[in-house]
Amino acid sequence: MKSRLRTVRLRLAEPLRISRSTMAARDAVWLTVEHEGLSGHGEAVSSVYYALDADTLRRLLGDVEWSRFADPESALEALREGEVTPAGTPAAVTAAVESALLDLVGKRAGVPVHRLLGTSATPVAATARTIGITGPLRAAAEARRLAAGGFEIIKAKAGAADPEDDIERVRVIRDAAPGVRLLLDPNGAWTPAQAAALLPRYADLGVEAVEQPLAPGDPEALGALAEKSPLPVIADEDAVTPADARRLAGRVHGVNVKLAKCGGVHAALRIADALEGSGTELMLGCLTASSLGLAPAVHLADRARWTDLDGHLLLAHDPWTGIGGGDGFVRASERPGLGVTCADLA
Repeated sequence: MKSRLRTVRLRLAEPLRISRSTMAARDAVWLTVEHEGLSGHGEAVSSVYYALDADTLRRLLGDVEWSRFADPESALEALREGEVTPAGTPAAVTAAVESALLDLVGKRAGVPVHRLLGTSATPVAATARTIGITGPLRAAAEARRLAAGGFEIIKAKAGAADPEDDIERVRVIRDAAPGVRLLLDPNGAWTPAQAAALLPRYADLGVEAVEQPLAPGDPEALGALAEKSPLPVIADEDAVTPADARRLAGRVHGVNVKLAKCGGVHAALRIADALEGSGTELMLGCLTASSLGLAPAVHLADRARWTDLDGHLLLAHDPWTGIGGGDGFVRASERPGLGVTCADLA
């Protein structure tokens, strides 16, 4: 087996503002693994929050010694045993390697990835669509557009300097799109006192659940808040590994699993197993990425209560196609492997 890398710039259709930053673009590194005339693909995206730039991603992805493995099946098994990427490798790198291997193994077997994972029916899920921290007029217009386009779930970012601005944004979104389900994501911007005061007001506005209302680093505080919260609390930045999920199981109402955060599909499945029977439910989230970066999670979409896989929909141009989402629903493909294609890939 051999591999090649390509770095591309993914530009957003418009800047996305959240509580801690504003993003207009990010770099993506595409990994292609080749064997016997077939290719599998994976994507890792840069992240300021996780301190990963494109050069670091290229270096780490380029360090994998593919010649050690006879075929992608044995490499995938070795990856599950921690024998492909060394301990300490960033989760985003491991997830991209796993994605390329799953894509290639699926193509060799002639089956889509979700069948490799034990799901026979094609996963389809309504995805949330994010509205960033913006003015009320723009938020209302975007909510009307999304609802008219078929979106059933809107996720509003929160964490503005004035909490009343967030309240007003959610209120106008609710008025503009009264039939949608509403999620809220402050990205850890609130203190426990702020959260206790604000959550009842969001419950009155019909918000269905809130992601990571408190700054990460104190899961006990998050669990204590969830116990008294009038609406479900979903851990995100506080839930990275399966061990984190086990620690929070039964303490919070949901855990947001991002493959680039936990290390890929099989790590996500271990988190799902850790939550089984605890009363804590699974959310599938994402970073802003192309359809290639999101495709592995779409093949898991039938396993989650909440699906937030809209990162590709935020781009000015998505180089890959194959998972849909423009009508509010992401769909795994029945084509072999991940089922995504790229017209720009040389």
